[in-house]
Amino acid sequence: MKSIEDLIKKATELKSEGLSEGQISEELNVSRETVTWLLTHAERATVPGPKDISVDWSMIGRSAYRLSHIAQALSEMIFDLLDEKELDIDMVVGVALSGVPLASMVANHMGVGLAVYMPTKQMASQDVKPHGNLSTNFADVNGRECVIVDDVITSGRTLEEAVAYLDDHGARTNVIAVLIDKRGVDSIAGVPVCSLLKVIRVN
Repeated sequence: MKSIEDLIKKATELKSEGLSEGQISEELNVSRETVTWLLTHAERATVPGPKDISVDWSMIGRSAYRLSHIAQALSEMIFDLLDEKELDIDMVVGVALSGVPLASMVANHMGVGLAVYMPTKQMASQDVKPHGNLSTNFADVNGRECVIVDDVITSGRTLEEAVAYLDDHGARTNVIAVLIDKRGVDSIAGVPVCSLLKVIRVN
C-alpha cells in the first residue's frame, strides 16, 4: 500500500468480500481500531485516525527464497535468546494466517515440530462466541516447550491469547518471535519477544 487511500480501498474491498474486521487487520497488518477507522471515518476525516503503522512485507512474503533467509535469521535470534534464558524448544507454533509460512521455515531451520494456532480474530461465527484453537492437521503441544512465531505485533492481543491457550493446553511458551514489533516491547504475557525490526514511537 502506498497511501491512506490505498488502505481505505483495500479495507473496503476486503469487507465487501465478507472478511471480518479481525481478518482485515491481519491482511493489512494494522490494528482492528485502524480497520474500523478506515471503514467508517477515513473518508470524512472528522475523527483523527488511530496511532498506527501499516506494514507491507509482501516483498518478502511473495518469495519463498527471501522468506527462507528471513526465517534463518529469525531462527538464529531465537537460539540466542533461548541460550541467554537457558530455555529449550521442541515446537514452533505458527499463528494463522500470516505467521504460518514463516513458522514452518523456522521449525525446519530449528529441527523441531510445527503446530498452528488459529486466533479468535480469524473466526467468523454468528451463532457462538468464537475462540482460538490449534489446528488438528499439525502437531499437538501438550508437554512441549514452544516458540510462537507471527509476522507482526500490533496490539499484542493475539499473542497474549496464544500464550494463554498454550498454557491451558499443557505447553510452555519460552519465546515469541516476529518479523516486526510495532509496539516495541520486550515481553508479552511474561514471555520474552525477539523481532527482526522494532518500531519505537518518539512522538
